[in-house]
This record gives sequence, structure tokens and C-alpha cells, in this order.
Amino acid sequence: MASTGSRMQPFFFSQISQKPIKDCNLYRNKAIFFSTKPFSNNHESRTAATQKLKGRNKASVFIAKTASIGSAGEYSEQLSGDAKSTQKRRRTVAGVDQEDLLHPGQLADPDSLFCEFNGVHIHHKICHHHEQSEVETSEKDTRKVGLPMVLLHGFGASVFSWEKVMKPLASLTGSKVLAFDRPAFGLTSRVREFTGLNVNPYSMSFSVLATLSFIDMLRSEKAILMGHSAGSLVALSTYFEAPEKVAALILIAPAIIAPLISKKVTNERDRKSDPYIPKNPFVKVWRAFLDFFKRAASVVVGMFKKMGDMIGSAYKRALAAVLRSALAVMLIRMIIDKFGIPAVRNAWCNPNQVADDVLQGYTKPLKVKDWEIALLEYCIAMITDSTSKPSLSERLSEISCPVLIVTGDKDRLVPAWNAERLSKAIPGSRFEMIKDCGHLPHEERVEEFLSIVERFLQSVFIVRSAAPV
Repeated sequence: MASTGSRMQPFFFSQISQKPIKDCNLYRNKAIFFSTKPFSNNHESRTAATQKLKGRNKASVFIAKTASIGSAGEYSEQLSGDAKSTQKRRRTVAGVDQEDLLHPGQLADPDSLFCEFNGVHIHHKICHHHEQSEVETSEKDTRKVGLPMVLLHGFGASVFSWEKVMKPLASLTGSKVLAFDRPAFGLTSRVREFTGLNVNPYSMSFSVLATLSFIDMLRSEKAILMGHSAGSLVALSTYFEAPEKVAALILIAPAIIAPLISKKVTNERDRKSDPYIPKNPFVKVWRAFLDFFKRAASVVVGMFKKMGDMIGSAYKRALAAVLRSALAVMLIRMIIDKFGIPAVRNAWCNPNQVADDVLQGYTKPLKVKDWEIALLEYCIAMITDSTSKPSLSERLSEISCPVLIVTGDKDRLVPAWNAERLSKAIPGSRFEMIKDCGHLPHEERVEEFLSIVERFLQSVFIVRSAAPV
């Protein structure tokens, strides 16, 4: 032992390595800093010093165990790892697990079909009319429409929404019935990069071209288009694109804003019968001034319109950039998780009647990879289409094919009065309202809905074909 007058130098002591540690700043909270003093020859002093040293060794063991966890960075990584694992266990949207998203083909049904159109694999189903034997064939069976039908689903829906009516409709028409998933919905492929494509797959133009392509695939000159909610927009747009391809339109709870119907009070006859004929020269000068003022005002308005278009274009680009951000993806997940299932229930007249298999059918597309990105792209395209194309409401008077509009009296999404007003704006259209029915007549009131469609088809095609020429 050192002599009484000697002093031992202070050092840091680590319980793990049992060696002095040079870097005292790094291990300041993990090692014990102490200085040893020479022990006294007194036995009591040596005993007390030994007890103190044992206490310090216990403390060093405790701190060394704390140090065994690792550095502060490693500890924070461990905490973040635990948080990630917790988040990973809870990451679901509308009850659908979001960790192992699948390709649409992996979720296909036995009767699912896929075809490629403009770089997009479109999911669709075809229901064929099964011909009966000659013994079972009756007079009613021979009075079929003989035209195929294309079904266009609404926002957030898919081919699944037509499941209950596809076979009965095939029987009514005596032909094929086809339903397909528009991009961003159902099991149609989600396209992330479409700069090289001719048409934006999430635009209205793409849906119209796809509809016309399916009519050609059915090998028919014409087809009956049935659209539900936002699908009615696709049906009308297809008609205006190629009216010769559309035999009739059936619009179910159409999400189309009906125009305000106003009666025209002036025409050529009224002008001829106008008793006021300006003969005063001052009146002629005043009218010339008004004409000049109107023309100047139109020029100014045109300039402001161009400025507004430029501002609107910049606004749309900025909005598109926001909707393509990671924040927008997170928000769309939160919105669908919070309001997805309640929205499906609210679409029905009685939300308690929505079965579990219906909810599973509507949430199944949430298992498809990149579903949220595709939904955001669809919203961007919808905003662009609404500002770059004229409103369909202004062209309703141009429709000349037979039109049937069906709605539910308890529709909380698209009011029944809007559908009724829409029918008044379309020449010769028919309007039918189903009682105690919500936004989905073809799912809630199947039998009544099919009865209405059958009467319409019989009166339009069978009666007309039977009428003498």
C-alpha cells in the first residue's frame, strides 16, 4: 500500500471493462468519478473506508447496467423502433390492413376479367344471357330488347355494386351485360406514372373512351348505358361523344346538377309584334351608344377571363402539387378510415340494413397497392375536367335518345328533387321515384328497380318495334 503521505490520481472506473476510461465527457453519466485516499492504520478507519468502497461499487454496478443499454442514440433508436412496431400493428384503414397490399389480380373473383386499354389493366365482368330450350321458350322470352348493356358505377363503388342486378338485367335485355371498374376504383390497376400515355387514365375522357371500347368489344353497334351517381356523368359524356353508339340512357340517382329551367319570353314572333319602333333619332343614337358600350364591355370581360384562366391554371398546378404530397396521402387515409364505412351506411335509407358482406365488398379495393395515390390523382383529374370542359347541364336539351331517371325518395347524397328537375330538362325523359329508398336503388330495392327498368325497356324497344310502319 502507498505511504500515508502519498496521493492517488483520480480516474474513471467502468464496471464493464474494469479499466480506466480516458474519455470522461462521453461516460460522465455512466461511470463513477472518485478519488482514493490512503487508508489510516486505524482498523475502524479501514473498515469504514471498505464499507464506503462497497457502496460505491454497488452504485457503479447499477450505472454500468444502465450503460449496457447503449449510447443515447441507440436508446432513442430502440424507443423509435418500439413506436414503429406499435404503429405497424395499428396501421389499418376502414378495418383493412395496410401493411401487405396486393396486386389487383391477386384479389380477383373467379368471374373477373382483365383487359389492357391505353396502358391500364381494366377489371370487368360480363354476364351472358343463357338461352332457354325451345320447349321453355315463351312469347315473353322472344320479346327481348336484344341490345347489350354497360354499367357505370359511382364514386367509391366498383363492379361489386352491380352484383345483384347483372344477371336479371341480362335476362331482361336478352343480351350481354358488362360492368367495369373505372381507374382509381375496384380492381383496375393503379397507374402512378402516366406521362407517356395519350390520355390521363383518371380523366373523364379516359372513362368515355373505355366505355366506347367496351361497346365495340361486345360487337354491337349500340348499347344501353346505365350509370349510377357519378357514373351518370360518364354515361352522358359518352352519349355526347358518340350519340350513335347509345341506344338509351338509364340514370340512377344521377350526380348531375340540374339547371334552373327558365321560360324564354322573347322570340322572333314577339319581336315582330313589338309595338315600340324607335323613330326618334336620339333613341337611335342612344342605342348605338349602348351597343358600343356592350362591345367594349365584352372585350374587357374577355381580358379578365383570360387573366382568370391564367390564375386558375396556376391555382390548379399548385393544388395538384399539394394533392400529390405525402401530407395529402396521409389525409386521404385518415378521411377514408374515418368516414369510409359511415358513408356506405349513410347511402342506404336504413343504415342498419347494410350487411357485413356489403361493407367488405366496398372496402376490398383498399387492399390494392397505391389505392390512395390513385384516388388523389382521380380528384386532381376531376378538378381539371370541371374547369376545362363545358357543363353537361347546358347540353341536356340536346339529348334525343330515350332516358330513364330512377331515384330514391330518401336519398341523402343526391336529393330526389334534383333528379326530378333533371328529368324536366331532358326532352321526353321518364322519372321514377322509389319509396323508402336511399342512394342505391339497385342494391336496396332490387325487385322494384328491375320492374321499373323492365317497363321502360319494353315500352321503348318492344312497343316501338311492334308498332306498324
